Amino acid sequence: MSSDDDSDRVFRALAAPVRRAILDALRDRPRMTGELCAAFPAIDRCTVMQHLKVLEEADLVIVHRKGRARWNHLNPLPIKHIHDRWIGPYAARAVDMLDRLKTDLED
Repeated sequence: MSSDDDSDRVFRALAAPVRRAILDALRDRPRMTGELCAAFPAIDRCTVMQHLKVLEEADLVIVHRKGRARWNHLNPLPIKHIHDRWIGPYAARAVDMLDRLKTDLED
């Protein structure tokens, strides 16, 4: 699987607001699937599970099973890779442009 394929999967997973909300819910600590279902009462359990599957396939969620419990853990590495590839370089360029503008205005 190429890095572009991985990035495409991550971008597609992040495209849905409910999946971003699920990741936000996992930001501070892992949660059992039942907790996530309770956190999204407007969505039925089956739909939450479908969203979790998309997140897991994009490697944004890592699942650990303990007995009957399914623990969902946030995996921040794919988001970091997107930041490093896309956001960081563009932000650095914008900061450089602002620095040049500041220097030009001060001269």
